[in-house]
Amino acid sequence: MKIIILGVGQVGGTLAENLVGERNDITLVDTNAELLESFQDKYDLRIVVGHGSHPDTLRRAGAEDADLLIAVTSSDETNMIACQVAYSIFNTPTKIARIRSEEYIRYRDQLFHKNDAPVDYIISPEQLVTNYIRKLIDYPGALQVMEFASGKASLVAVKAYYGGKLVGHAISTLKEHMPNIDTRVAAIYRQGKPIRPTGTTVIEADDEVFFIADTRHVSRVMEELQKLENRYRRIMIVGGGNIGAGLAKQLEADHRVKLIERSEARAESLSQQLEHTLVFKGDASDQKLLEEEHVEDTDVFIAVTNDDEANIMSAMLAKRMGARKTMVLIQRSAYVDLVQGGEIDIAISPQRATISALLTHVRRGDIVNVYSLRKGAAEAIEAIAHGDESTSKVVGKAIKEIKLPPGTTIGAVVRGSEVLMAHSETIIQSDDHVMLFLLDKKYIDQVERLFQPSAMFF
Repeated sequence: MKIIILGVGQVGGTLAENLVGERNDITLVDTNAELLESFQDKYDLRIVVGHGSHPDTLRRAGAEDADLLIAVTSSDETNMIACQVAYSIFNTPTKIARIRSEEYIRYRDQLFHKNDAPVDYIISPEQLVTNYIRKLIDYPGALQVMEFASGKASLVAVKAYYGGKLVGHAISTLKEHMPNIDTRVAAIYRQGKPIRPTGTTVIEADDEVFFIADTRHVSRVMEELQKLENRYRRIMIVGGGNIGAGLAKQLEADHRVKLIERSEARAESLSQQLEHTLVFKGDASDQKLLEEEHVEDTDVFIAVTNDDEANIMSAMLAKRMGARKTMVLIQRSAYVDLVQGGEIDIAISPQRATISALLTHVRRGDIVNVYSLRKGAAEAIEAIAHGDESTSKVVGKAIKEIKLPPGTTIGAVVRGSEVLMAHSETIIQSDDHVMLFLLDKKYIDQVERLFQPSAMFF
C-alpha cells in the first residue's frame, strides 16, 4: 500500500514506525527537514520537505497514485485542506485527518463528506482519550479496556494481585470457578516479557493478564485475578480542556465530580456548561486546595492538562494525600512506562490511542478494530471472515486447522449477538467477527492475508 503521512510529530512518526515494515511504501511530509532526515536514516521510507496542504508538495510525495493520505499535522486546517487537495486534484481514494478542535467535531456530520470537506475518516485524539478513561472508570482495577464487535466482547488487561482467586493456580481452573461463564486468557506479560498461556500456565502475582470475555461478564472475570474494587463514585479532574470537560460531562450524572482549572475565564465558562460538576479555579499542586476539597475521599484523581510534569506532580501529591487511584495524561510517550506504577496507577498516552484508531483504517482485509499494545510491539485486532470454503482460508475451518503466525491466538468469535470463546474445535463461519491477539505485530500481514478472500489477494 502506498501511504503518505503528513506531519512527523509524535503521532506521525510513531505511525510511520508501525507501518514501514508491513509491505507499505511510506512517504513522510513535513516542513522540518532535519526531523525528516532523522527518520530516513533509521527507516526505509521516502521524505518530502514542504507544506502538506500544497498541491505541488503532495505531487512530489506521489499523491497521484497514493492509496491513502493520513494528515496528522498540528493544524486542523492544514489537515482538512490537504484532504481537499488530495481529493480534488489527485483523486486519492482514502483520506484520514486528525481533527482536534471541538468546534469542528461538533459539526462533523455537516462538514465532512465529499460535497464539502472530503475527509473519509476523522481521528479526534481528545474524544478517543475521553472514551478510554471512561472505560477505565467503568471497570475499577482495569489497566486497559478494549471493546470489539460494537461492545459485545471486551479484551481487558489487569494486574494479578494476591487475593485474586486464580493467583497461584492454573488457568484451567477458571472453568471450575466460573462454570457458567466462558473466558479466554489471550496473553500474559511477566516482568515485561510475553508468555503464551496454556491451560497449565500458573498465574503469578504481578502478572499482567489480558483476557477476553463477553462484556457482560468482565467484572466477574476480573474478580478471579484481583480483589474486586468498589465502584468509583468521587472523581476529581484536573484540567478543563476538551478532555477534562468532556469527561466531566460524561460522568457528572452518575458520579460526584470536581474539576480544577487554572484559568479563571475557562473555569467560569465550564461552571456554566456543566450541570452537576463543581468547578474550581486553582492549581492542583496546591496542597491547601486539595485539603480543602478533601482529596483523601477521592476515588479517582485524573490529571489531564497539557503539561506532563504538572499532571505527574499533582497526581503524586494527591496519592500521598490519600486519593485511592490516580490517572495521568502523558504526551511524551517515553514517560508513560517510566511513571506508571507506585503513585501513578495508570499513565495514558493520547498518541497510543490515536495510533490504534489510525491502524484500524490502514489494515488490509476487513479489519474493523485495531488496538496497539505494549509500546506498539503487540496488537489486538478484530477481523471479519468473508467468503466461503473455496475462497477463504478461515471460513469453514476449525481453529486448530488455521495456520496462524507465531505468537498469534484467536481469543473469541462474535456471531450475531452471541460471543463464543475460541476453542480448537470452533469452526469459523462467514461474517463471524474474529478477535485475535498478536504478541509480535510483524506478522500482521500474514493475518491480513488469512482474512482476505482469494479474489482480494495481491
